[in-house]
Order: sequence, then structure tokens, then C-alpha cells
Amino acid sequence: MTTVNTRNVRILLVDDHAVLRAGMRSVLETQADFTLVGEAEDGLDAVKKTLELQPDVVVLDLVLRGIQGLEVLRQLRDQLGRTRVVVLSMHQDLAYVVEALRQGASGYVLKAGASDEVIKAIRAAMQGMRYLSPSLSEADIAAVERQMQSGKAELYDTLTTREREACQLAAQGYTNDEIADQLGINRRTVESHRFRMMHKLNLKNQAELVQFAIGRGVIPQPPAGPD
Repeated sequence: MTTVNTRNVRILLVDDHAVLRAGMRSVLETQADFTLVGEAEDGLDAVKKTLELQPDVVVLDLVLRGIQGLEVLRQLRDQLGRTRVVVLSMHQDLAYVVEALRQGASGYVLKAGASDEVIKAIRAAMQGMRYLSPSLSEADIAAVERQMQSGKAELYDTLTTREREACQLAAQGYTNDEIADQLGINRRTVESHRFRMMHKLNLKNQAELVQFAIGRGVIPQPPAGPD
């Protein structure tokens, strides 16, 4: 006999596109036991609102303004053990999927999939189970996990929170002044975080940083340009 959970599931929706948030809001509102308690459109606001609202589930896009969704995941994992996170992303690069799961995501749903996949993923998360979009292969994910367990990839875990934030923003091409503005710190502090981050990862220049960040799943592979 299956036990039915009648408790309302409190959800925070995080996506930097208002139209996509509206669409997902409509999907979530079809479920009588789902309650949308808030929305956020950038990484820092997502962390802040999760700590304030204490939702049961965060539906999180990984590509956000400011700090990326993967860093949001890591910070929530370290600060909130109870809240589950379901990733909703357009990116199916396996390095990105693996990193999201390593940082505590309960599910990974592709935006190209059916809208009811998010509902399934939320319900699975509430039951302590993992949900992946059908097109994501568990075997392929396991292979990438093994590949990532060596070399510089593991050095990323030695970075502090600020160093990881600097890594993500720098890899996306933000200047030191722009990173300082995003994180609310001064330029000299950014320079210090950036120097220590590059030293710990044994990276020599911006090209190596971008290559590392994409390969590690810190930032997504940029889309191909027009033909």
C-alpha cells in the first residue's frame, strides 16, 4: 500500500527569465499540494530567499546572473540540510549534470522535456529519491563521475566559497570591478581571491581558467554560434 503525503510542499522557484518563471509557475499551480512561497532571479538572491523562506524544494536553473546555480547548490548544501533542490536546466552536458548531483541536487530536469517531469522530480525529492530526465543515462553519468575523480577537478573542492564565486564569475569573463560589484566586496579583495584561486588550481591564464571551468562543470559549454 502506498502512503500518500498530504502535506503542502513549499517551493521556491529560481530562474533569471521572467517568462520561464511564469510558465513554470503555471505548471506548479496545477498541483493542489504545491505552494509557491517565492521566486528569485539571481544566485545571491536565491541563497538569501532560501535561508529566509526555508522551502521544502528549490527548483533551480543553473545559469543565473551573478553566482551560478552550482555555487547556489553548494552553499545551500552547506547551510540547509533539509531543503531539496531540483535542477531545471537547458544544459545536458554530463559534466554539468554530475557536478549538480555531487553538490546535492535531488533531481536534474531538462527544460526541453515534458512539463510534468518537474512535478515528478519534486515528488521524488520529497520521498528521498533521485530523478533524472529520461534522456540522461545513469551509466554515462557514472562514467563521467569516475573521470572527474582525478587531477585538477578535485582541487576545486579546496577553494573557499569566495574563491569559487570568483572562479565562476572570472570564467564567465567578468572583470575584477564587475566581480566586486556582484559580490559586494572591494576590488583588492577580489584580486586576492582570484590570485589564490588560480594558484590552487595551478592555472596560468584566462584561457586555462575557462577550459577548466567548462570541463569541471563550473560553467556551461557556450552554445555554438550561427552557421
